Amino acid sequence: MTHPRTSPATPGADTAADPLTDHATGAGPRPAAGPSQPVPDTTTLAATTPAELRDHVTARLDDPARGWLRRALDEATAHPGTHGPISVWELRIAEAGRRCGPEHADAARVLILHAARADAEALSRVYYQGTGAERRAVLYALPHLVPGPEGLPLVEDALRTNDTRLLTAAVGPYAARHLDAHQWRHALLKCLFTGVPVDAVADLDRRAEGDTELARMLTDYAAERTAAGRTVPADLHRVLTLTDPPATPSAPAADHG
Repeated sequence: MTHPRTSPATPGADTAADPLTDHATGAGPRPAAGPSQPVPDTTTLAATTPAELRDHVTARLDDPARGWLRRALDEATAHPGTHGPISVWELRIAEAGRRCGPEHADAARVLILHAARADAEALSRVYYQGTGAERRAVLYALPHLVPGPEGLPLVEDALRTNDTRLLTAAVGPYAARHLDAHQWRHALLKCLFTGVPVDAVADLDRRAEGDTELARMLTDYAAERTAAGRTVPADLHRVLTLTDPPATPSAPAADHG
């Protein structure tokens, strides 16, 4: 099935806060304060096992939100796949921001997708019909649910946007595993252009190592910005060093005058 190249989805009510890390207020019950251990960052969402993620999130939800998530996961487990025009677990994905709060909505949606054993077709439907927040959850879930390259159209769609939170989700482990060299280089440049920290790029060191074409593209980009009187992102020099450490000039010193 061919999907149109859509513009970024309208952000949902829970798009104002970073998944798991922001603590902005939003609709629905506010999760209770949890244990003091560090909260996973956005990249961890794509790498954490469902069991670990569930333990982490349920420890931080208040009783109503915890009960809602348990029921949603039970429903998804009992009725996986696709049933009719829309499955019950898809409805729960739409409710997650209101039920679990913006801090934990992405994680709740990822858990529901896992419980429903959503395949590439189901993930595509959720992605193309969903809000920006729901699209992020699909991207985070891809590495565990789609072993092959079938999910690449979703990553490619996200990389065409300028939504930095969607871009951050798009350059995770699935992209590192399946984007070809040309696509991956342009994804990295998109991060630099939009200000997405390269720490979000999964497997950066391995993929950048010895990549002379990437080095050329980065050098050209730096020269363009310098000629235009614009600052060269510090992350650019970091990645350039990864491509060929001995040949990379040092980043210009900051002007403290």
